[in-house]
Amino acid sequence: MSTEAIQPNLRAAVRRVQPVNRTEERFFFSGMAVLLCVVVIIGFTPTYFGVGMMRAPLPNTLLHVHGAVFSLWMVLYVVQTALISARRVAWHRTFGTIAFCLPPIMIGLGTIAAVDALQRGVMIGPLDPAVAMAIPLLGIGWFTVIITASWRDRRKPDSHKRLILLSTIALTDAALGRFPWGKMGMSPAAGAVTGLGILILFLVGYDLISLRRIHRSTMWAAPLTFLVGALAVPIGMTPAWHSFAGWLLLHVPRIS
Repeated sequence: MSTEAIQPNLRAAVRRVQPVNRTEERFFFSGMAVLLCVVVIIGFTPTYFGVGMMRAPLPNTLLHVHGAVFSLWMVLYVVQTALISARRVAWHRTFGTIAFCLPPIMIGLGTIAAVDALQRGVMIGPLDPAVAMAIPLLGIGWFTVIITASWRDRRKPDSHKRLILLSTIALTDAALGRFPWGKMGMSPAAGAVTGLGILILFLVGYDLISLRRIHRSTMWAAPLTFLVGALAVPIGMTPAWHSFAGWLLLHVPRIS
């Protein structure tokens, strides 16, 4: 093959590779961490943060522990992104090993809290308890998948940071469902899905601007994160899900 034939191909390949601006990258992921914390604070201020956290009139101790552990995850997420922004990568890795002790606890607490809400007959807007349970239970199931993938890719920074962001976005579904969507003419479920989609689009848009393509991890994890949130209510309305909820009510000891 002649040199003339090779050079155009090389130039085309160089044009396709977009160098990453690390300053902009640190700004984006730090900004997203702060934004997600704001979303959680807004969603849970009326029932948790604004009424004293551990003094909040929650139905049982389990929910106090649940709230504290999930709040700690948000704090750790901000700290970890701040360490990267400060270029303290070694600290980030050391602290990250400790932080990853939380997800198994969160998964267990999230599952138990979802079943507890079913047992107490908790409704989300007009959704009956069985349908309402689908939102946190499917969400924590997907969180399990994506946080495991982020741990697997912990030595691949570009993939790891996107998967951590998407796993945390998945957790904000509960906070988004508590926004005052009714004042905007939307149901809590529709509002939560809309908010979830907007947060995910921020990452997709960042990828397109910074890389001129969608990162491989974003490509598979972003649409699935949205689909889990969007399909939770339709799945919860199926006869199969109601049968599953009925089985839980019959066979799982009441927590509170």
